[in-house]
Amino acid sequence: MNKPAPLVELRDLWKSYRKGSETIDAVAGIDLDLPERGMVAIVGPSGSGKSTLLHVIGAMDRPTRGSVRVAGRNLGDIPQGELTRFRREVVGFVFQTFNLIPNLTAVENVALPMEFSGVARAARASRAKALLERVDLGQRARHRPNELSGGEMQRVAIARALANEPPVVLADEPTGNLDSATGRLIYELLQAIARERTVVVVTHSEELARLADRVLHLRDGRLSNAAHDHSAREARSGA
Repeated sequence: MNKPAPLVELRDLWKSYRKGSETIDAVAGIDLDLPERGMVAIVGPSGSGKSTLLHVIGAMDRPTRGSVRVAGRNLGDIPQGELTRFRREVVGFVFQTFNLIPNLTAVENVALPMEFSGVARAARASRAKALLERVDLGQRARHRPNELSGGEMQRVAIARALANEPPVVLADEPTGNLDSATGRLIYELLQAIARERTVVVVTHSEELARLADRVLHLRDGRLSNAAHDHSAREARSGA
């Protein structure tokens, strides 16, 4: 039986920056396959390349060299002008600072990506309401961000990330502005979402990373061990 193709495939991936006369390799020679479903945590200290790696997977940044394939598309073959559409349809983003539009209600924030994708008004309103119900915020649909707690704002952001039903969700330090109890609830919500799509989470927290199906450790732009990753389930069982 043929093994299914990975949803995300990185080959000899590098991302380098110039800093004066020095070249900084933020991502250095990464090879990685991620399947269609499941939650992957990328753990490492500040400056280890976690966010850079996430941005390259999400087509927010181009690699210096190497290849990135996501959902069957080689990102290097996508013209610059088409990358916005690719990000809108294939990748959902969740950020540490929520990035909600302050003058829009929760339901309007969730519906916005669908509006950009040309979804009819009635359909996007219905789906936005259903997504807010899914993250247990149906009763807060008409509230604006300044009327919501940090945890509620992040749940709105997660609902928005799912608006166009992307196969990949990328979350960059999604609990960085939240207390530990609220942070765990956010990770448990991402766990549930990962049953139907690929979720990649960047975090400093080893404790929260253990909730993922798979943990990758990144240091100085490189995956930090020969196996490139370990199973979080094995770590929890003491294997």
